[in-house]
Amino acid sequence: MQDIRYIATAAFGLEAIVAYELKQLGYTEVKVENGRVAFLAGADAAARCNLWLRSADRLLIEVGRFSARSFDELFEGTRALPWQDWLPKNARFPVNGKTIKSQLYSVSDCQAIVKKATVEKLKQSYPQKWFAEDGPLYQLEVSILEDNVSITMDCSGAGLHKRGYRKEQGEAPLKETLAAAMVSLSRWKKDRPLIDPFCGSGTIAIEAAMIACNIAPGLRRSFDAEHWPQFSPRIWSEARQEALDSVKIYNDLGIEGFDIDRSCIKLARSNALRAGIAKQISFRTGAVRELKSPFHYGYLICNPPYGERLLD
Repeated sequence: MQDIRYIATAAFGLEAIVAYELKQLGYTEVKVENGRVAFLAGADAAARCNLWLRSADRLLIEVGRFSARSFDELFEGTRALPWQDWLPKNARFPVNGKTIKSQLYSVSDCQAIVKKATVEKLKQSYPQKWFAEDGPLYQLEVSILEDNVSITMDCSGAGLHKRGYRKEQGEAPLKETLAAAMVSLSRWKKDRPLIDPFCGSGTIAIEAAMIACNIAPGLRRSFDAEHWPQFSPRIWSEARQEALDSVKIYNDLGIEGFDIDRSCIKLARSNALRAGIAKQISFRTGAVRELKSPFHYGYLICNPPYGERLLD
């Protein structure tokens, strides 16, 4: 398989963090754009990036890009893409869409046209007039910005912030991807103390401990592309084994989480247990004004209470 054009989407302002994470994984030719980072890589990147990216929202594969100022151009541009290389005859391929500052502004019409053009192209490859769509899921998205069309497939499935450890959460929870980015931006190192005085369900402390112990954030979940025939099971098993072999557990991490709400501390401990780093974090109940620490230096990373949490 030729190199694939991947796109790691990110919250605005976190693109540089995602680019850094990709470079740490060995993908050096990255292009940072607004809300996303594009790069070329082989099939194994689908598994490795889904498993290892901490701050990205999703991992997409770009099927193609072209210009379109009319529905006819959108239809022909979509039909010209190599859908037969990606979609098996039983593929489920719903289409989402968004359009910004473009001649084609009706999202629902753009979605319908992309769907129709894709079906027409598949009819040329598969001798059938109707597609059951009862196989693996290929979530498509047509994105049009200033008349430039990008059509992608989501190979993550659920957003990458869903690590699998946060079954329960408190009020106004912080996304795991943002928490990981906050730790990265602080330049915290595992030999330094880290305190979150408003820890809630423990997300910042848990993400920091996972970083310190080199635990891949996607190790406890599955991804849509695992069911795609383009990626062999070997790619996923090897990537998971690589992630398991890379774990380095440290028991002397100075990571502490405090919260005035006892129920939040209970949730945080349960989440840390599911993440496999319960022994690496100390969670305690207490108000921030009563916070005391034996450390004379270190890092304080937190998501201060606001909105619903502020009512406490």
